[in-house]
Amino acid sequence: MAKDDNGAEHVTAADSPGAQLATSAASTAVVTRDSLVNPGFPPHRPRITDLDHKEERKAERTVYTLFYVSIVGSIFAIAAYMAFPIVAEDPGSVRLNNLFIGLGLTLALMAIGIGAVHWGKALMSDHEGVDERHPVRGTEPVRARAVEIFQQANEESGFGRRTLIRNSLIGALVVFPLPAVVLFRGLGPMDQDPVALLHETMWKKGVRLTMDPSGTPIRAADVTLGSSFHVIPEGLAEMGHGRLEEKAKAAVLLIRMDPNDLTEQEDRKSWSYDGIVAYSKICTHVGCPVALYEQQTHHLLCPCHQSQFDVENHCKVIFGPAKRALPQLPIAVDAEGYLIAQSDFTEPVGPSFWERA
Repeated sequence: MAKDDNGAEHVTAADSPGAQLATSAASTAVVTRDSLVNPGFPPHRPRITDLDHKEERKAERTVYTLFYVSIVGSIFAIAAYMAFPIVAEDPGSVRLNNLFIGLGLTLALMAIGIGAVHWGKALMSDHEGVDERHPVRGTEPVRARAVEIFQQANEESGFGRRTLIRNSLIGALVVFPLPAVVLFRGLGPMDQDPVALLHETMWKKGVRLTMDPSGTPIRAADVTLGSSFHVIPEGLAEMGHGRLEEKAKAAVLLIRMDPNDLTEQEDRKSWSYDGIVAYSKICTHVGCPVALYEQQTHHLLCPCHQSQFDVENHCKVIFGPAKRALPQLPIAVDAEGYLIAQSDFTEPVGPSFWERA
C-alpha cells in the first residue's frame, strides 16, 4: 500500500493478492520436464530365413560348411609346418614357413568367426528382450527361472537341435588349438625329452658360484652379513647358444644372514655355509624373477604377483599365489675359499605345471 500527499492510502498492483502469489511463484516455481515415454520395441521384422524354410536350410549348410573349412585350415597349418621347415642357412624358408602356417591359421580362425556370426544373424532367435539386473543374489525362484532362460536360449539358438552345426563347431574348436601344440613343441629339442631337460640345470658338484653377469667367482669371505648377490653357475657367462635358456633355470639368489636366525631342517643343515644360503631365483608361481630382498624381515618378494618367501625358514611361501617354496641349492666352500655347489637342485625349479604333463 502507498500514501499520497494528503495521507490517503491506495492499494498498488504489487500489493494485490495476485501479485503476491505471482511473486511467490516466481521465486519458488520449478519447471518440470516432460517425462520420457518408453517407446518400446520397434515392430519385429522377420528375416528371410524365418519365412522360407529353404533359405533356413541354406543358411544352416553355410554355417556348418564354414566350421568344416576351419578344421581344414587347422590341419593345413600343421601340414605346412612339416612341409616347409625352417632351414638355418635359407632365409626364404622362414618366409614360406610363416606364409603357409599363417594362411592356415587365418583360414581356421576366420571361418569359425564368420560361421558363428552368420549363425547368430540368420538362424538364432532375433526377438528383442529385456533382462532386469539385480544387485543381490536372486531368490530360489529367480535362480530356477535363470535355468529356464538357459534352456530357452538353447532352444532358440538351436544348439541342441541343429546337430550338424553343433558338431561341426565342436570339431572346429577341438582341432583349432592343434597347430599351436605342434608349433610350441617345435620350440623344444626334437631328439630329447623337454620335461627331463627342465629337471636338470648347469649346477653340478664342484661348480663355482659366480656373479651375474660378469661370471666372477665368489669367495665366502666377501659375502658380508645382510648382503645378497645374483648368481649364475661358472661357465654360463661364456656360453653362446642356449645361454639364456640355461640361465632361466639356473639363476640363484645368494644371501648371508646371522646363522642364529636360520631355521634349518636336520637334513639341510649342511646345505648352507656360515649363514650363507642360496635359493632359486625363479618364482614357483609362473616363473618370474624373485629379485627383491628385504634385509630387515629376511623376506624375498616377487615383484610380478607379490608372492613372498621367508628366507629364515627355507624360503617357504608366506604370502601370494605361489604354492611351493623356492628350491634351495646346496652349497659349500672349496679349498681356495670359493663358494661351490654340492649338487644340482634336488627338486624342479620354477612353476610346476610343466612337470605334470
